[in-house]
Amino acid sequence: MIPIASRVPDPAVRRLTATLYGYAFLSDLVLLYPLYVVFLADTGLSVGQIASLFVIWSAAGILFEVPSGAWADVLSRRLLLCLAPLVAAAGFALWVLVPSYPAFAVGFLLWGAGGALVSGALEALVWTELDRLGAVGRYARVLGRARTAGVLGVVVAGVLAGPVLAVGGYPAVGAASVLACLLATTVATRLPEHRASAAARVPVAELAMAARPVGAAPTGPDEPDPAPPANADNDGDLGWWDTLRAGVSQVRTRPPVRAAVLLVAVVAADSGALDEYTPLLALDTGVGAQAVPLLLLLLWAGVTVGGLLAPVGERLGGRGYAALLGLVGVALAGGALLRHPAGFVLLAVAFGAAQLATVLADARLQARITGTSRATVTSLAGMATDVLIIVTYAGYGLLATAAGNAVAFALTAGAYLVVALVLLTRRRSPAHPSRSAGAADD
Repeated sequence: MIPIASRVPDPAVRRLTATLYGYAFLSDLVLLYPLYVVFLADTGLSVGQIASLFVIWSAAGILFEVPSGAWADVLSRRLLLCLAPLVAAAGFALWVLVPSYPAFAVGFLLWGAGGALVSGALEALVWTELDRLGAVGRYARVLGRARTAGVLGVVVAGVLAGPVLAVGGYPAVGAASVLACLLATTVATRLPEHRASAAARVPVAELAMAARPVGAAPTGPDEPDPAPPANADNDGDLGWWDTLRAGVSQVRTRPPVRAAVLLVAVVAADSGALDEYTPLLALDTGVGAQAVPLLLLLLWAGVTVGGLLAPVGERLGGRGYAALLGLVGVALAGGALLRHPAGFVLLAVAFGAAQLATVLADARLQARITGTSRATVTSLAGMATDVLIIVTYAGYGLLATAAGNAVAFALTAGAYLVVALVLLTRRRSPAHPSRSAGAADD
């Protein structure tokens, strides 16, 4: 196994991670999150109008996802991370200052654009900085903890939203949300960023990570990773359009990268879409509306634990990762079909395992990307995720209409079982034993 570069003093890594965790927490400490649907309804919007706003939100993410990734690669990843909360804050301010359908539409457009600015740029910055510090092996655990910090931000926002609304109404909730975004931007300015000025090379750490048994194995017969093309890393100092083309070309021409992008999209999209329907599942168990937040809090606890288990998940090989996905599918279906509050224990396990699976899939993707189009490639995975989420929404609606919410939830969760089966039955290449040896060394 290729040795990982020697580590540099821990303070540099601690500065990066502490800043990242603060940024993730503040970015999701938005008190409007648990109230915005209620806010829309209180303003007089119909269900159809609210649904149309969700479409605008999703479309904005898809529209800006890949171009913003190329901007991050060409300009500055830290700059985009600073701008993202400001863009979202502008949308939130517009909501409370001019509460009307046009203002909500523009606000959702800005919110979607802000999310796209973060996607790709954050993962690329963290991987690159950890690689520079000789600590790229920590990527999965760092990303898992960052996502856990975001979950905690959502939980705290949920706790504070009610009291703030009672004291100052929606203007106070909106002001607190804007303040959190401004603080997130301030923290983002402290993120380190070091960019290569010449053609990038494949770091030794990346090759080492590619050999590690990070669970997100490709979904096809393309292992082990072939050597990247001779010019794969010869894309330093490219303009925006050429950087975009280089990222798309890397996904198109390198099967391991393409497989990793697809895996990220499928794993993240299914749980991301199903999460929106968990309140309906809670009501189906027979509990009152006041008990729904308590059941949902159980799910957030599961997601938190899943993110923190990333260091353990890194030890999983291909079969172990497939078993993890199988657990997600079975637990999601079982929890939904149980139609009892106790089923939310299974759902908490499932969403925690899905969070872990998503982190590991992203780590595998980052290990396979070469060159300076890292944020662009990661954004392509984000765009694929957004597209699959919309498809899942549509399919879920048809299934729920025909068979009910619980059955639709269980059938949609079957996507995890399909991917797990593909991973278990994929054709193994002759060089696979060398990877197993590398895993044993770890």
